[in-house]
Amino acid sequence: MPETVLIVGAGPGLSASVARRFARDGAKVALAARSPQKLSALAGELGARTYDCDVADRASVDALVAQVTADLGPPDVVMFNASGRQRGPFTGLDPEAVKQALLVSCYGGYLLCNAVVPAMLERGSGTILFTGASASVKGYAQSAPFAMGKFGLRGLAQSLARELQPAGIHVAHFVIDGGIRSDSRPDDGSDKLLDPDAIAETYFQVARQHRSAWTWEVALRPWQETF
Repeated sequence: MPETVLIVGAGPGLSASVARRFARDGAKVALAARSPQKLSALAGELGARTYDCDVADRASVDALVAQVTADLGPPDVVMFNASGRQRGPFTGLDPEAVKQALLVSCYGGYLLCNAVVPAMLERGSGTILFTGASASVKGYAQSAPFAMGKFGLRGLAQSLARELQPAGIHVAHFVIDGGIRSDSRPDDGSDKLLDPDAIAETYFQVARQHRSAWTWEVALRPWQETF
């Protein structure tokens, strides 16, 4: 049976590359975002389904997982790619905006796991992939909310890996430690930006690891670092 891959926080960049890589292997792909209409071209390309989801809202996340399960079957591989950013001098930050950034970047990851883990535990298998960033391991000036959210998401991933691995669920966190090239941010040939397809290949290979040697975290950096 083809596996079901659910990508939450889907967009035209890294998550699109991950979707293509799993689809190339025969997976049924579900793409979820706040604005799913932006995913129509990708969905048409892959034969994927799109869904509306607010990762900061439990009812929305629960409804997403229930609908994907009804349409495609229980998710075998889940990628959490959502994040909230709020930048600026610390004393100028809006507390409510900071709260929303944390809800999206960190609490949303918890809500998604809360919705998918029970079924994974019941069948004794599953893979959860979290997208982190440089801010997962080092805070930057004027970027405290992003670091707070990404640090929290990394802690969630580490805790779940230890708890769920013995039950057959592979949890992995990816530190994307650099910029990702895109149409609006092309590389000049020096490989100072990460290739999203190359990152996606790493996600795919980690998801295919044998359980005797599971990876819980991978740090991916460009060949030429600029910071």
